[in-house]
Amino acid sequence: MRQKPYNMFVWVAFVAIAWPLVASWTKKNNVPNLTGIVINNVNPDSLLKKDKSLWFSGEYQSLKDDYNNDHWAYKELCVRLNNQFYYNCFNQLRVNSFVSGKDNYVYSETYIFSAFGDDYVGEQKIIQKLQKAKVIQDSLKRKGIDLLLVFAPGKGEYCIEQIDDKYVHPIKHTNYNTYIEQCKKLGLNVLDLKAWFQQLKPTTPYPLFPKFGHHWSYYAECLATDTILHHIEHLHHCDMPEVSWNKIDVVDTSRSRDADVLKSMNLYKNPSQNMKLAYPELLFEQDTAKNKTRVLTISDSYWYGPVYMGVPQNCMAGGQFWYYYNKIIPNPNPAEKVEVWQLDLKQQLESNQVVMLLYSDGNLPNFGNEFFDDAYELYTNPTSYYARVERNKTIKQYAKQIREKPILLKKATKKSEELQIPLDSAIKLDAMKLAGISK
Repeated sequence: MRQKPYNMFVWVAFVAIAWPLVASWTKKNNVPNLTGIVINNVNPDSLLKKDKSLWFSGEYQSLKDDYNNDHWAYKELCVRLNNQFYYNCFNQLRVNSFVSGKDNYVYSETYIFSAFGDDYVGEQKIIQKLQKAKVIQDSLKRKGIDLLLVFAPGKGEYCIEQIDDKYVHPIKHTNYNTYIEQCKKLGLNVLDLKAWFQQLKPTTPYPLFPKFGHHWSYYAECLATDTILHHIEHLHHCDMPEVSWNKIDVVDTSRSRDADVLKSMNLYKNPSQNMKLAYPELLFEQDTAKNKTRVLTISDSYWYGPVYMGVPQNCMAGGQFWYYYNKIIPNPNPAEKVEVWQLDLKQQLESNQVVMLLYSDGNLPNFGNEFFDDAYELYTNPTSYYARVERNKTIKQYAKQIREKPILLKKATKKSEELQIPLDSAIKLDAMKLAGISK
């Protein structure tokens, strides 16, 4: 009997559907090489051996589905092709909260909102925070320590000409303008890098913000670092090692972090960058007698660049970097990751000569994170501060576990997207749940 022709199509369809599963079984390494995506590398089979109740509760099946979704053979390829389709056809970035502007410039929407004042928290809230900052500054000064507030430029305001027209509207108030105005009134120590960058903009020979980068360029980081060091010398009346360069490489392919968003876009084929970027070869003055001014830096991701350059080690006496007042760089304990809440805040602050807070304008709604509240209470009511720290230890410990475990972090990431809240807020909600504490 002659075989029905549609049987061939059935077999073709079956092979097409089954092939990814077969490939996943036979391929040894199925970890996708994707940037900015939380991958669950813990096979729930290992968890099931220790806890059989996972099977009966249904949690194992959920974890296994999630694990298989992260580790099937063609996940990376399909993600890149999907992202390429959206980018080429709709000019959309498959990166959370990032958008494409004119001439292929990419932006975090947060920094666009900041540039136009859409994230304005109000004058009263800013004044209250800065009044606490003034108390902290005076308290530290009595101990010979200087507090310095540094306002870094954001890409949204600096590259405002390339922002998509749908975001553009008249500007009434911005967090940055109010902060600068109130800092002057209160007599706070300030370094306004944002205003300085605007002065440089018409004459700078090299880009201070790259097209496909979220942060200032490597060249801009070098300029900012030199300016910060000289400002600290003037503020603290000290002599610090010099940063210089005799040679600058100018290339059309980004290095360092100058295309960090492009990496996170996870495209199949990256677009041409079409921008000449400058990379000074940094030279640090090797004078141990000068490298004695220890600077503690509390900052957002803008300070990562100088850290990678080696600025804290070579110029700031090995001062730590507290990322968002949480993660400590370098980690003080090789045996485990230590977070700021685990330290004695008073002892840490007073072991430095300068405490610097450096935040870009997109993060000014949460300027300093919890630092101003903590340090203010520490120096005005230490009994209350230490009691509160003790009460919050359990929640902080669970939050730390969530950040360190990909399975839990991925759940928190999904919650933040579903509820449209910051990841830290989602982590805190999950931590409170694990601690058995209601909202």
